[in-house]
Amino acid sequence: MIKIAVLLTQHYKLLSVAAILDVFETANKFHQEMGKESPYEIYLLNNGDHKNDFFNAYASKSIAEDDVYNLIVIPAFTTDDLKSTLGLNSQFIPWLSKQYYKEAEIATVCTGAFLLGSTGLLDGKVATTHVDACSAFSKAFPAIKLRPDKTVTQDGKLYTSGGATSSFHLLLHLLQNHCGKEISIKAAKIFAIDMDRQNQSYFSSFQPARHHNDDLVASAQEKIELNYQDVSTIEEMIKDIPSSRRNIVRRFKQVIGITPIEYLQQTRIEAAKKLLEQTAQQMTEVIYNSGYNDPKAFRKVFRKAVGMTPSEYRDKFQAR
Repeated sequence: MIKIAVLLTQHYKLLSVAAILDVFETANKFHQEMGKESPYEIYLLNNGDHKNDFFNAYASKSIAEDDVYNLIVIPAFTTDDLKSTLGLNSQFIPWLSKQYYKEAEIATVCTGAFLLGSTGLLDGKVATTHVDACSAFSKAFPAIKLRPDKTVTQDGKLYTSGGATSSFHLLLHLLQNHCGKEISIKAAKIFAIDMDRQNQSYFSSFQPARHHNDDLVASAQEKIELNYQDVSTIEEMIKDIPSSRRNIVRRFKQVIGITPIEYLQQTRIEAAKKLLEQTAQQMTEVIYNSGYNDPKAFRKVFRKAVGMTPSEYRDKFQAR
């Protein structure tokens, strides 16, 4: 039997924990219906600072108890202030490392990856998280090989997943590893999950950093956002900004996490996505109005950034 610990962190997302429990209990139910032993024994763990107020059917333990688990699952966080949240949950960090070196697998849902990243166990390994948290994750953990496009990653005993419904893809992946493909498929049907979705890029939205104190960078951001249809080089972007090209690029990347040219590209792609979602413009108009002149180059950049063609994106997301 696989002994699972689901962490009740400070600021855990209730829906995230509920989904984890539901999927593993469904696998137990499948086995019971077949006259087999349940594969999972589930515990809820806290750091001693708060109680289990919502899931009273499960044994609740503290990480201070000297137990060893086969699988630890870290749910998503409810807050965007992840730096403060990680501080509140710092007691879990050495405990997670200790469990890992005792052969436990560790899986994270959405922004739960930030807690695993804080252990250092993911350094040099592949990981993902919510698409809109990827910039902050990459900045906080530069040694991790972030794959923002991926729905689920596995690197050895460490698993991560993207946002929202990606958690179900992670859980199905774990079921397949532990119980076989038949159980995973049965669970996918119960929860109406499309098993072959491996990409989450098209769910992202470009949300650049705004709350910083660098006026030079803020000025460059404003110029790009106001003139993305017309500018194409850094020189054009910064011609009225009193600073050298080298200094702006350095400061921009330090504050925002990407270069001005990457910022321009992401601004244009976000504009194109909105036009595809909200208007009936012909594709040539969308291309031109988002700042591109070469249709072939636009389609190549769009597909790389979004994970599908512009036409596929329109078919999927246009309001009708």
